[in-house]
Amino acid sequence: MRQNPSFTLADVAEMRRVIDQNPWTTIVSTTADGQVASHYVMLLDEDRDDLTIVGHVGRPDDLIHEMGERELLVVFQGPHGYVSPGWYDAETKAIPTWNYTAVHLSGVPEILSDEENLRILDRLVERFEGQLPDPRLMWERPNDDAFVRRLAAGTVGFRLTPTRVVAKRKLSQNKDAATVENVIAELQGDGVYANPALAAEMRRAQDARPGRTA
Repeated sequence: MRQNPSFTLADVAEMRRVIDQNPWTTIVSTTADGQVASHYVMLLDEDRDDLTIVGHVGRPDDLIHEMGERELLVVFQGPHGYVSPGWYDAETKAIPTWNYTAVHLSGVPEILSDEENLRILDRLVERFEGQLPDPRLMWERPNDDAFVRRLAAGTVGFRLTPTRVVAKRKLSQNKDAATVENVIAELQGDGVYANPALAAEMRRAQDARPGRTA
């Protein structure tokens, strides 16, 4: 399946939006023993307005990734999905493709102190539990201080300020407006490849096209 050229996300605010809305990541390191990958939730550093992120790994992933010693690649994968050539004009030559949004951040991570790691873990729990009607936050009963600190000791927190950033989105920007609208309509439908989240990303990109008016 050939993919069309991708389009770069150049706006830091837009990259921050993708990161914030898609916190589940793949992290990759090239170590003395070869490449290794893991999967963790990462958040933007709330004390910064750039692309600095914070998170944690469970032990012994800190040793497996040689955390703090080698460059770490963190991949945020936004909405993505299949696009059928049947969604284009019947007279247009086309083949299948896959639309997507992604942000890649690379750098050597800074290992956090135990207390800062606890603060980040607390924020992670609040971020996701806080959306529930009856949230179970980290420090609330039946949890106690000893329990929380024992669990936190099994993790290693880190902050990554990227020295390399690769951010791309391929959302049919190379197609005419009518074709894009057809694809969005199909993704918003009830077909086997329905994908409302991807449709919303395409709508956002379409509305940001030069010459578009609200």
